Amino acid sequence: MSDTEAIGVLDVGKTNIKLVVFDRQSQILDQATKPNASLPGPPYLHLDTEGVWQWLLQQLGLLSQRWPIGSLVVTTHGAAPALIDEAGLVLPILDYELEPPDKIAEAYRAIAPSFAETFAPQLPAGFNMARQIFWQQEAFPEAFGRVRHVLNYAQYLAWRLCGVAASEVTSLGAHTHLWAPNEGRLSSLVERLGWGRLFPPIRSAWDVLDVIKPDVAARTGLRSDCRVLCGLHDSNAALLLYLKSRGRNFTLASTGTWIIVFSPSQPLDKLDAARDTLANVDTTGQPVATARFMGGREYQTLAGNDPATKTAPDDIQQLVEQETFALPSFAPAGPFPGRVGRIVGPEPVTAATRNALATLYVALMTNVAFDLVDAQGELFVDGGFVDNELYTGLLATLRRGQTVSVNSAKEGTATGASLLATWHDPEIIAPLDLRPIEPVDIPGLEAYAAEWSRRAMLG
Repeated sequence: MSDTEAIGVLDVGKTNIKLVVFDRQSQILDQATKPNASLPGPPYLHLDTEGVWQWLLQQLGLLSQRWPIGSLVVTTHGAAPALIDEAGLVLPILDYELEPPDKIAEAYRAIAPSFAETFAPQLPAGFNMARQIFWQQEAFPEAFGRVRHVLNYAQYLAWRLCGVAASEVTSLGAHTHLWAPNEGRLSSLVERLGWGRLFPPIRSAWDVLDVIKPDVAARTGLRSDCRVLCGLHDSNAALLLYLKSRGRNFTLASTGTWIIVFSPSQPLDKLDAARDTLANVDTTGQPVATARFMGGREYQTLAGNDPATKTAPDDIQQLVEQETFALPSFAPAGPFPGRVGRIVGPEPVTAATRNALATLYVALMTNVAFDLVDAQGELFVDGGFVDNELYTGLLATLRRGQTVSVNSAKEGTATGASLLATWHDPEIIAPLDLRPIEPVDIPGLEAYAAEWSRRAMLG
């Protein structure tokens, strides 16, 4: 790409959609955002792919008037298989939070590949992408028979932009049961169910698939030679920022709807399927030890309808002194599977203390995730929780002996994705704005955390 070209990144999260424009140095020039929500059906709860698509075209039309966008990159949440024929989706993309019928779930449990092969536990709802595909095959056999390709969400949107179908390893390796990370191949389940023919060739996330289709150029005003890259899974886009600048000796908490903790230097042999630890796959195909939970969703549940209230250390202190505990879990998946979240002790009665309890809970859960992947090196926090100073301060307190830093630069996921457009340029440096965090002084926090851990393990 030339020095004057801009990079457009579509970042589709479960809660929000963003279109961010970057310069060649991956500095933000412009952006647009909107809330994201699924549609109730028929035939089932599914992603609003058409809403995303129409919004993308509209915003590209506006932003292309301001900036010379020469490359487009898509990054999306995982667990979203797009089953397509030549014309488009054969079936809507399932919302991964939807539970399959008991009969489907039971049948899938009997055929799921082993944790030793895929390093992905059997997860609830549709968090294993293969379970979604199996559900659609069993429930809609006629439609499934028309499927030509199974694409991950990022590659589906790239296909709509340029017409080239591709598979990609960060998306295939995100707890799907479709990928064997140690072997770098599709899993035995794919072979047993005859799905291999449905997955197009694997391309690197930074590969240019093609230029945009003429109708996209006409609709948006983008120049006809605008390139479309293969794209990648969103949490791995955030991870890419640090891999490009820090090697592998660090641990990252990528925060948002999900809090994903990556420990690139750790072996996979300590991962525990029962605690929702697993292997993700980075852009180069290397497996990465990972722990995760729906921290953003759990925070919303605990904080209630006024999550913007300013919370002070005194609010945390009050919860510690009165021994109010939020015990896991308030969303599916995570290190305490099957648990129903509850509050023990005097319940918070103000918006500030509800926010304090939500913050304290998410910090304690993040600390558990760090422990589960034997967090090594510096600890980095990126994403939506960076601005929650009590959360980051609590982490620094709980992880005494390790340096906790936050990336103050905004849009870490989109920024990581933007690096794909300049992947082969050795002069491009990953733009990080790291700031070390001081521990917050909460007397009694250590004893409180130990008691929280004891109660959390007891269930």
